[in-house]
Amino acid sequence: VRHSLSPTLLNTAFAEAGLDWHFMALEVAEGQAGEALDAVRALGLVGLSVTMPHKAAVAAAVDHRTDEAEALDAVNCVVVEGDHLVGHNTDGDGFLDGLRHDAGLDPTGRRTVVLGAGGAARAVVLALARAGAAEVAVVNRTASRAEVAAALAGSAGRVVGPNDVSEAVAAADLVVNATSVGMAGDGSLPVDPEAVALGAVAVDLIYHPPETAWLAALRGRGIEAHNGLSMLVFQAAHAFVLWTGSEAPVAAMDAAARAVLATR
Repeated sequence: VRHSLSPTLLNTAFAEAGLDWHFMALEVAEGQAGEALDAVRALGLVGLSVTMPHKAAVAAAVDHRTDEAEALDAVNCVVVEGDHLVGHNTDGDGFLDGLRHDAGLDPTGRRTVVLGAGGAARAVVLALARAGAAEVAVVNRTASRAEVAAALAGSAGRVVGPNDVSEAVAAADLVVNATSVGMAGDGSLPVDPEAVALGAVAVDLIYHPPETAWLAALRGRGIEAHNGLSMLVFQAAHAFVLWTGSEAPVAAMDAAARAVLATR
């Protein structure tokens, strides 16, 4: 958690809102999520954010889970409500808000492709389906993981076989890279950028580096392409609202995150 942007995002939000609150990053060893939740109760905290590898363990330990957290079996935000700890997953809503903010895109009726089947990918698949996407096609090297992710989209979900990736991407209105390919800055590409249709929108959930080789190639072709910073900012904004009941100062949070990333 030492490199997490959450303290920057949320402490900026608290300051902008005039709240004498503080967000602190704490190291929790794998397997000790239950003890961390006990500490939340004992210390009288209003909530906490959860990152990997603890999202599933926290989902199993909270008193109640929202529908999204239940479907994903993952919690990234805990809210203390009286004597109960309520587990939320704000990743999907963060993605949708970021998509609307960056691209003005409403997924309703759209054909979409999600590259990857990990936690972030599953949150995006579920969010796109619940937002009314006509199709959510999942691409992943491991077919069984792709099937689990695609199932979250119900009748809109399908798995794309290895020989059909280019065709599925070419037919999509929205292509989302939810893999780590490109994060190392080594020029790796999650899918051929030439396959993405002109007029489509692409999102790479990676935000550091701010422009992966894939984004650069897409932008070079004139395709609207965005990184994942807005998803990060908006999922934190949702946590802020859940904890405080106040509107999140998104612009200030975004500016603070960009300032920190510029130094890395």
